[in-house]
Amino acid sequence: MTYKDFEIIDFHTHPFITPNQNICSNKEYCNMSVEGTKKLFDKLGVSTICGSVLDSKSEFPNAWARLKACNDTAIELKAIYGDFYVPGFHIHPDYVEESLAEMERMDKLGIKLIGELCPYLSDWNDYSCEGFSVLLDEAERRDMIVSFHSMGEDEMDAMVKAHPGVKFVAAHPGEYRALVRHLNRAKFSENYYLDISGYGIFRHGMLRHAIDELGVDKLLFGSDYSTCNPAMYIGGVLLDDLITDEEKEKIFSLNAKKLLNLK
Repeated sequence: MTYKDFEIIDFHTHPFITPNQNICSNKEYCNMSVEGTKKLFDKLGVSTICGSVLDSKSEFPNAWARLKACNDTAIELKAIYGDFYVPGFHIHPDYVEESLAEMERMDKLGIKLIGELCPYLSDWNDYSCEGFSVLLDEAERRDMIVSFHSMGEDEMDAMVKAHPGVKFVAAHPGEYRALVRHLNRAKFSENYYLDISGYGIFRHGMLRHAIDELGVDKLLFGSDYSTCNPAMYIGGVLLDDLITDEEKEKIFSLNAKKLLNLK
């Protein structure tokens, strides 16, 4: 089978409008534009992309102003892309009231995906802190999905243990020890998913191991575009002879469609 035989949903991307929102390190060599992003994913057979906008280069008065601007861009991109894009938005534990208001705003717009959250770009570093716990309670109440950058193994353990009802999607399997921690963390909650973006998938047998330990229904295709090349991740799933076509179909799209309530 070829990639054209599968529907593909990229659960982990960071689309952009302005150059400062484009996190690709080699953007001068690529067709990096709003239109170019759509053309690239169309060529690769990707029907839908998901994720948050990032901006680490523009000047803002504080961390919340930065995140709010990224959220506004995500809404603008949704208007441009339509069903091609499922926006993700940012929240911040040091700005609880602002984040709660943002969750209400997004909920009214039908946006249920938080993240991918990248605390290292937003001046916070503890998923187990009190402020974030308040926001996670609200995420559960609103039936929102929380996609988060993997960092702080013990803090991630505490977060998931304290909020087993939240739908978590951890970004990046990582190397073997990090993957094992993800697999163990999933034992704390039936609502723990893992997207295959970033490093880890290039290790031979990683997907087979994750499927056998976590279950194929909890794995989501992701690339971390625009910093990573989505073609590499498509090939990493498509050409893996250790997993079946049925498992590939679930990873590529069926699991994300179920999680996101997409038709």
